[in-house]
Amino acid sequence: MIYRGLLWMVETIGFSTVAINYVLEPTAKKKPEIPTPTPISDLMDGLPIVQGRSRPIRVLNRLTVVMSDASHFRLNAAEYRHFDLLAVQPTTEKLFHAACLLYDVDIICISLTEKLPFFFKRAPVNGAVDRGVVFEVSYSAAIRDSTLRRYTFTNAFSLMDTCKGKNVILSSAAEKALELRGPYDVTNLGLLFGLSNGDAKEAISSTCRSVLLHAETRKTASGVIYTMKSSSESSCQERAPPECEAPAAKRAKPT
Repeated sequence: MIYRGLLWMVETIGFSTVAINYVLEPTAKKKPEIPTPTPISDLMDGLPIVQGRSRPIRVLNRLTVVMSDASHFRLNAAEYRHFDLLAVQPTTEKLFHAACLLYDVDIICISLTEKLPFFFKRAPVNGAVDRGVVFEVSYSAAIRDSTLRRYTFTNAFSLMDTCKGKNVILSSAAEKALELRGPYDVTNLGLLFGLSNGDAKEAISSTCRSVLLHAETRKTASGVIYTMKSSSESSCQERAPPECEAPAAKRAKPT
């Protein structure tokens, strides 16, 4: 019933894709067990239809690993392939640098419910941007409590000042339907977090699509290259064959 209410609310306020987040918080005493995502058919009978598109809402499975030690993240673990998206939430500066520069993940979560024990530095952040990894800022904590709201804005401002609004997504991390907000409201929250108007819009649209593409290429260990002819090449083909097809050394020189 909880998932049904959340999905219907997500569709109603204007979103077409939602991710169910499985949080793994390992302890030092035992080896962490990676959960298996529950099929959406077991959670509810049918999916709501996206307004104006005549298709069901898209539901993704996501795993978030809360890391307090490097051993908590398994490199190339087969269990990770059961999830559409893979995220980590580092709790130390060393692990944050490793997540930005080394770990094969899609999303780096920033804890917004407490004061961060480290400062963001441009080198690892820029490294993550170059690798196509995005940083996630969740807004639901700011709705629940005034103290959490202060931490949310402080940590978000610190991140935006370092990454300059690049590769940032805004998510709800909602536990109930009342914590969800529509696209325009989330965009306005992005402005309060320090994003520009353009970056705030991208944080709930094009950057999110980039995350899905990054996840697909991560799981297949390959990418797709699309080529097209340039306008100059096309115009060259329309000319007389001797001018374009003949090598430069053999072309007739003007007199």
